[in-house]
Amino acid sequence: MTAKRLFDVSFSLAGLIVFSPLMLFVALLIKLDDGGACFYRQVRVGRLGREFKILKFRTMCDGADRAGPSITAAGDARITRVGRWLRKAKLDELPQLWNVLRGEMSFVGPRPEVPKFVALYTSEQRRVLNLIPGITDEASLEFRDEEEMLAAVPEPARYYVEYCIPRKVAVNLAYAKNASVLKDVFVIIRTMILVWLRR
Repeated sequence: MTAKRLFDVSFSLAGLIVFSPLMLFVALLIKLDDGGACFYRQVRVGRLGREFKILKFRTMCDGADRAGPSITAAGDARITRVGRWLRKAKLDELPQLWNVLRGEMSFVGPRPEVPKFVALYTSEQRRVLNLIPGITDEASLEFRDEEEMLAAVPEPARYYVEYCIPRKVAVNLAYAKNASVLKDVFVIIRTMILVWLRR
């Protein structure tokens, strides 16, 4: 077991135990809000192109993926009242600790994309699939206001494909060249600080 995997297993297990009361509370809020499912599963592309189901707290109305685009801009009418708060606090990502424990994700790595966007990758961009996807990464920090960015452009989907994806892939490939557990820890700390400041 590599140092990165040992880190992931140890802290994802600890996180699931420590945050279980908070996760139960969040699930209850979602259920009370509109009576729908607490969790949302979506197919994403992981390492070496293997597909898996990412786990999140549901922040949109049931059937939202059939009622609109795969990307979400600020002010999207599909976002629920509780979901809006969960997204701002990034609490909707907590269930992904289970994906990390299962080895489908890591704490730090490229955010996994949906298959239809991965299908648009160039051969160079597909190199990012050699990396284990993560809950956070340098690109996530750079695009922490992505929903606002998408809301400010006339064609969000086109902007995402032509600008966001290439930039995110480039950032992650550059990070991977000198990645280490220590650098991962710094990314996690920076993520927590930025989320706290955002709140």
